[in-house]
Amino acid sequence: MIETKDEKLLWEAFQSGDEEAYTQIYRLHVKVMYRYGMSLVSVSEAFVFDCIHDVFTELWIKRERLSVPDNMRFYLLKSLKVRILHLLKRKEQVYVSLADEDFDTLWEESSDGIFNQNDEFYNRQDLIKKLIAQLPPRQQEAIRLRYVENMDYGEIASLLSVNRQSAQNLVFRAVERLRSWIAI
Repeated sequence: MIETKDEKLLWEAFQSGDEEAYTQIYRLHVKVMYRYGMSLVSVSEAFVFDCIHDVFTELWIKRERLSVPDNMRFYLLKSLKVRILHLLKRKEQVYVSLADEDFDTLWEESSDGIFNQNDEFYNRQDLIKKLIAQLPPRQQEAIRLRYVENMDYGEIASLLSVNRQSAQNLVFRAVERLRSWIAI
């Protein structure tokens, strides 16, 4: 992960019109934004990618007027959430999902490293995903932000529009519920 100082320099280069810096910001954050967008709304992958691209288009257009964010990832996730909610309120058209082969080309990771895991790992992972899907939506979002996106409680609180204690409570209750289900 890029250090905060490097992020600020990258953002400043982007603001001055450096297309390579803009591309680097996109590459560094698109996977996290996609994962977060899909956790918010599973309308379709195309819808989430359109929202991500809308965010980056707006960034480019407004780059000279933007301030340097303290936390670029947080800023981009917040922007994505606002965009998704805005489009859903307007009841935009339903998008068709990308074909699997199109989706695979978007990721640069080698499939060898991903698919060489053992079955036990995937079975456990599937169980956890199924259990998380049974949590209330706010707890699902809070737990993803905390443990998948590694956000602190202040950032989670801001994204969920609650106070810090409520964010901690959401994560705590979700973890406790998951533990009770696994212990059965």
